Amino acid sequence: MARIDGEAPSTGWDALQTRVTGRVRLRLDWLELWLEQQRDQRPLWLPVMLGAGIASWFIFPVTDMWVAVLFAGACLASLGLVLGLKRRIGLALLLAGLALSLGCALAWVRSTTVAAPILEKPMVSMVEGEVVRAEKIVARDVWRLTIATKGASGLPPKVRISIPIAQVRDAPAKGAHVSVRARLMPPAPPLIPGGYDFARQAWFSGIGAVGKSLDPPIFDPSSDPPGLRDRLTRHIAEQLPDADEGVGVALVTGDQGLVTTQDADALRASGLAHLLSVSGLHISAVVAGVFLLSLRLLALSRYLALTWPLLPVAAGLAALAGIGYTWLAGAQVPTIRSCIAAILVLIGMSIGREAMTLRLVATGALIVLLLWPEALIGPSFQLSFAAITAIVAFHESRVARILLAVREEGRVFRWGRALLGLLLTGLVVEIALMPIALFHFHKAGLYGALANLIAIPLTTFVIMPAEALALLLDPIGLGAPFWWITGQAISLLLMLAHLVAAQPGATALLPSVPIGAFAVMIAGAFWLLLWRGRVRFMGAGPIVAGGLWAMLAPAPDVLITHDGRHVAIRDDQGAMAILRPRSGDFVRQALAERAAYAGELEDLDGAARANCSADACLVRLSRGGREWQILMLRSCHRIKWQDIVIACKKSDITISDRQLPRACVPKWVRIDPAFLAQTGGLAITLAPVQFQMTKPARSDHPWIAPIGPVGQ
Repeated sequence: MARIDGEAPSTGWDALQTRVTGRVRLRLDWLELWLEQQRDQRPLWLPVMLGAGIASWFIFPVTDMWVAVLFAGACLASLGLVLGLKRRIGLALLLAGLALSLGCALAWVRSTTVAAPILEKPMVSMVEGEVVRAEKIVARDVWRLTIATKGASGLPPKVRISIPIAQVRDAPAKGAHVSVRARLMPPAPPLIPGGYDFARQAWFSGIGAVGKSLDPPIFDPSSDPPGLRDRLTRHIAEQLPDADEGVGVALVTGDQGLVTTQDADALRASGLAHLLSVSGLHISAVVAGVFLLSLRLLALSRYLALTWPLLPVAAGLAALAGIGYTWLAGAQVPTIRSCIAAILVLIGMSIGREAMTLRLVATGALIVLLLWPEALIGPSFQLSFAAITAIVAFHESRVARILLAVREEGRVFRWGRALLGLLLTGLVVEIALMPIALFHFHKAGLYGALANLIAIPLTTFVIMPAEALALLLDPIGLGAPFWWITGQAISLLLMLAHLVAAQPGATALLPSVPIGAFAVMIAGAFWLLLWRGRVRFMGAGPIVAGGLWAMLAPAPDVLITHDGRHVAIRDDQGAMAILRPRSGDFVRQALAERAAYAGELEDLDGAARANCSADACLVRLSRGGREWQILMLRSCHRIKWQDIVIACKKSDITISDRQLPRACVPKWVRIDPAFLAQTGGLAITLAPVQFQMTKPARSDHPWIAPIGPVGQ
């Protein structure tokens, strides 16, 4: 057929372009339809994207990466604008991009606004100032005082001093003036990779130095009497037996310092440690109790019942009770977070909305993240919001609605369904919390769901009401019977914790959960919990993949603390041994948890294939088809220079907490204070060879001291 003049020749390009455009439009139309079906779920992703931006600031170490996150958020928002705000996908991308950038900016700005001077190097100094907070830590036999120095003597404005309990007769009152000579040091970085980062927490708390007292402190009485919290702590401790006072105090004031080490370990291993933290469970119990009691008492008056809006009034009284309890418990971020969530529930009930929904949980998370973005990276925030999100998502699921639906049936079947629902809820919560517990603490309780079936009702319906009645009736001398009930119930709770913790396999251990594996699991969990319909089950894939990634991560063969003093070695049989026999319990526990080792660390002197003297230890390990020789110095005595050099040449790795001579050249690596100043604590895997450190090669985070070029 002849071509008409002026008409463009027909090519395959036009057909291809038309076909691609058509497919894109079909995909966009399908996506629009799907987003319409998920219209109630879309707002739930706003705090998720805000949290992603906050997390990116903490994960990425340098400014260039933070700027890249801000740019990525801007690009995402721009793409939304290009697609058009009339499209749901366009609006979703715009809000997601803005939230991502806002989260990163919030964390960046927050780290700047809380900035305070940090002690540059260890020193001995006289510390004078006002007591801001006093915590009694029975497990360590010390008082932990936070002191406001107001910059006196060139010290940071706020320091934390540990003082032996034997040196302090009475509980220090808030506002009291204290003078004490102490050995001070900068807030400690993580002891080993994956360990607790106190330096980061101290930065956001404004604490610039920590230390231990060298002499008994001198207190000048405070002009103010002890606060209500201090008086309650003392009163509860006097009314309960020594074995129960720690739990009794923790449930009311949130002070866990009186809990013994044995009880704390048992509660963690049994999955019941959350009961000691004043959080959602306790705030909910107080708010619910006041709400129901107020509603019933107000309804006794016919005039009030007919003329007053009893539901909003009772909700207001319950909100005031929740705020008061939050203040009493110290007004820490976890309690404030729980109080906000409880108030949102009360508001929903007052306006006739469903009491607890994922939208209310998302709103609470959004408020907390806007005010305290640093809370996101703490285990408290992650555990509490993961638990409540899992509970609400499960109860909104079709399975739970069918199982828990009201129906005509006998009492036995009704109670059986309620018990099954409680058990399934506990299992869902345990599954949701396990990745978080393994990431932060390297261990998680496996029997927590069963233990909580007894512990939560016991705490909510027996211990807390009995303790509240005891406190209310003490002024008129009628509290003794309720104190007895409280003590017996707490003893039962602790017996349950020790029984569960003692069972074989009660605790799951993992040496390390890579940040990538953790992020993949969290992303999959959000997808599973926040969407509806079959598409939600796509989140199971990332959860499984992240779990396999974490389980396949190799356990470290050598652990070295950031000061080089403490070294743990895994021998050929899998047993862990520690270099210094006099290492404290804290160091031993930290090394064992990081190594996912369930037993007690042995002394390296008696370990297989170890040759030790008072000055050094030489250990031989078989890994990856080869023999490794690890030389560790542990003495402060003078060692001949020539002997060190000869020993270094024969070893693959040489480790020392004092400077080694330059002539010391091992076959692989020399680890001494100069090296550790660049890397921090170390976790070394020999097969395959992996090298983890607490300090990144470069970091712009303000709590990490800048470092120079890495030496040998």
